Amino acid sequence: MIRQNEEAAMISQDDELVAFIDGLAARARLMGLDLGTKTIGLALSDVERRIATPLETIKRVKFTPDVSRIKDLVERYEVGGLVFGLPLNMDGTEGPRSQATRAFVRNLKPLLPLPVLYWDERMSTMVVTRTLLDADASRAKRADAVDKMAAAYILQGALDRYERIAADAEAAQDEADLRAELKMETPPGGGAMGE
Repeated sequence: MIRQNEEAAMISQDDELVAFIDGLAARARLMGLDLGTKTIGLALSDVERRIATPLETIKRVKFTPDVSRIKDLVERYEVGGLVFGLPLNMDGTEGPRSQATRAFVRNLKPLLPLPVLYWDERMSTMVVTRTLLDADASRAKRADAVDKMAAAYILQGALDRYERIAADAEAAQDEADLRAELKMETPPGGGAMGE
């Protein structure tokens, strides 16, 4: 039963992701956001929405100046949608950090009316920190880079999942076309054509 619930949640999230990206204007970029208590990591997709690149880290001051900086970047880079990392608990439930992220987005929507997608960000900061440690980055460089790289990791996860869904749909369509073609070539009663 738990497995069925997980699969249903995944299908629902996939449907939401496809509707979100398919609803964007052509060549509109996506912005990934990793919302922390002290910083906001930002990342940007390319116009083809295939690659996420770390953009910058905003040192949080207050809501209004934080949103003002986000709005400036959204306008400059012609962003069509926002992907917010949702800090779920390890068991998949939402805790205080998830609620804080949803509250931030609720307050942001009237000021920046773009479509928003929440994306599971579990382990993103840990993965990025490990990558930076493996690259032998200094503590200062890690502190400067981790939030914007976590935002890129979150955004890339959404982009990769969308690409996988599109590839699976294309493969399923190819298989259906092939089956239809084979069915048309099979004469009544079976056997090969011309027998």
